Amino acid sequence: MFFDDLPKGYVFETGRRVLALDEILEFAQKWDPQTFHLDEDAAQKGPFGGLIASGFHTIMVAFVLTLEAEVWREASMGSPGMDNIRWAVPVRPGDELRARCTVLDSAPSKSRPDRGRVVIRTEILNQKDELVSEYTATHILRRA
Repeated sequence: MFFDDLPKGYVFETGRRVLALDEILEFAQKWDPQTFHLDEDAAQKGPFGGLIASGFHTIMVAFVLTLEAEVWREASMGSPGMDNIRWAVPVRPGDELRARCTVLDSAPSKSRPDRGRVVIRTEILNQKDELVSEYTATHILRRA
């Protein structure tokens, strides 16, 4: 799909992915080495009552799921950034995540007719359909 296929209001959902304990630990060791992501015993006594995935890990999983959905991947020309990143509910080992994506804005480039900007809100949901995280990203997409 290309820029013109993603009008304001367009919604798509991704596949699902389970976050296994070893994946959570591996990500945390490399990118977010905080106790509540790394040490099950210490995490039990911490603010979340158990081990949780890094919020950054959660967002990266959702981002990969959106790429795998093949909605805008082919047309992607990069992104100038993300906004409104929120973590609402902790993600725990064994949680199954999916993303629901909504086009909030879509505008053709005024100076480059081969592309446009699409603003997409990504809501990350767990197996209970609870919103665990969300973010908004602007994507530069090629026109067909």
